[in-house]
Amino acid sequence: MAKNETSAALKIIPLGGLHEIGKNTCVFEYDDEIILLDAGLAFPTDGMHGVNIVLPDMTYLRENQHKIKGMIVTHGHEDHIGGIAFHLKQLEIPVIYGPRLALAMLEGKLEEAGVRDRTELKKVMPRDMVRIGKYFVVEYIRNTHSIADSFTVAIYTPLGVVIHTGDFKFDHTPVDGENFDIQRLAEHGEKGVLCLMSDSTNSEIPGFTPSERSVYPNLDRVFSQTAGRLFVTTFASSVHRINMILDLAKKHNRIVTVVGRSMLNLIAHARNLGYIKCEDNLLQPLHIARSMPDEKVLVLTTGSQGEPMSAMTRIANKEHPHIRIREGDTVVFSANPIPGNTIAVVNTIDKLMIQGANVVYGRDKGIHVSGHGCQEDQKLMIALTRPKFFLPVHGEHRMLIKHSQTAQSMGIPANNMVIIRNGDVVELTENSIRAAGKVPAGLELVDTSSSGMVSAKVLQERQRMANEGIVTIAAAIDWSGKLMAKPEIHLRGVVTSMERSLLLNWVKQRIEEVLSVRWSEFAQSFEAEQPQVDWGGLQAVLERELARSLKRELHCQPSVTFLMQIPDEPPIKVADGRRRRTRTAAVAS
Repeated sequence: MAKNETSAALKIIPLGGLHEIGKNTCVFEYDDEIILLDAGLAFPTDGMHGVNIVLPDMTYLRENQHKIKGMIVTHGHEDHIGGIAFHLKQLEIPVIYGPRLALAMLEGKLEEAGVRDRTELKKVMPRDMVRIGKYFVVEYIRNTHSIADSFTVAIYTPLGVVIHTGDFKFDHTPVDGENFDIQRLAEHGEKGVLCLMSDSTNSEIPGFTPSERSVYPNLDRVFSQTAGRLFVTTFASSVHRINMILDLAKKHNRIVTVVGRSMLNLIAHARNLGYIKCEDNLLQPLHIARSMPDEKVLVLTTGSQGEPMSAMTRIANKEHPHIRIREGDTVVFSANPIPGNTIAVVNTIDKLMIQGANVVYGRDKGIHVSGHGCQEDQKLMIALTRPKFFLPVHGEHRMLIKHSQTAQSMGIPANNMVIIRNGDVVELTENSIRAAGKVPAGLELVDTSSSGMVSAKVLQERQRMANEGIVTIAAAIDWSGKLMAKPEIHLRGVVTSMERSLLLNWVKQRIEEVLSVRWSEFAQSFEAEQPQVDWGGLQAVLERELARSLKRELHCQPSVTFLMQIPDEPPIKVADGRRRRTRTAAVAS
């Protein structure tokens, strides 16, 4: 693409994937056009009660919807495509380009979410070039990763070529025989690369990442030493690993039953596209496996990261409806915990061992290798592309720093690179790179029901209830501002040394104090024919005052809900001037 004579800068804006692992999402903007690269999700931390998935804040894209021309997808991992279905509910993305496997997985997600008609999916092959808008042309370059059909992309812009590595390692003996297109990278390096954006995940680890094939003999040894039932859990998207597991099952004369929805979906798509090859009779349903001798059964499951609802976690918790661990079972964790999941994985392993399973896990067993390049892979990427500017991406802060140091050791000047956070705007010109401003880059939390976003206020309320408990108070108040009966109080998760009767009397006294002082603010004169009371305002004040008082009295800050019962209708004057009592209704917060 010819270079533009204007001085406009290319803006690169990561919305996710920096200072964290997950929700990789990046914006490329030039003049009045935006393209997106990936849109992934992350999983909630322990404090995000009731949250199912975590997405990046998409405010900037909502505000600039008119500029969006399309999206490019690098591969099919959830931290790169898992957010797209949610974003399409609020954004229109005219076209999404991506590899066949990634788009096959994505299409099912879009149909399930009811947004399939909001975009056009277009499959790409190695070295395909696609134009998006006036300013962007994208070339897909085959790379090697832990999932099949993975790509690095070269983005042609008016200022020059930007290469985004996607997730990668240099695997010279890939399981599927699809080699990294090193030649094409070198050709770009010879012609000139303006900027390299490179995966930083393993930047702290020396050497090259081992080939996926190095796992095979170690898994083979485990298979040969197992006499009883064999369970294997790995990432559902690890197509190459699953291929090897299926091959080993056939070699050791075991049928395979697959447990876990994501694993079933991935295998179905991968088999349809030819990325997984096995005989039909190798895969058998669970009821067939249960009738087979133990030494003939392999159960392939999700749950290698201790996910609460995954098959392996449910088995460990004795919650799976059809599978129980028995003495003599062997469980293989062919995956290492990603940051933040270690405790969940360790707890799952402990529970399996308590039930009598022999659990095979750990880096020393050689049953897992990373899909991300280590320092020597990263050096090779820099050597091939020879970029003028460098931008480390996909990693926590220390990983970005280490990757930048590696780049400096390869001859890239420190002032030709920047370390940024999500939301930082990188302005790239032919002669400079700099951080220039910020856009919103918080979190959008999707509820467990997947039907709505969880606001920061709701999350804070859930955290408070989980940490401090909840207090519910109910009281009936008449038209004169007096308690009609003794209040009721219910405590859940609240620790107090005060006896219930004393606490109840204290609450009654506090309500009466507030009513005596504040009643006139909310009630009109009772000389009126139809007196009026701002019950909603009164209820809010009582709840607020009770919350403050309970915080002081109980030395904690529980969530307080105040239920107020009031008369249904104003009192009606009768001939002698007295007022007739009426029915009551409830006002709740």
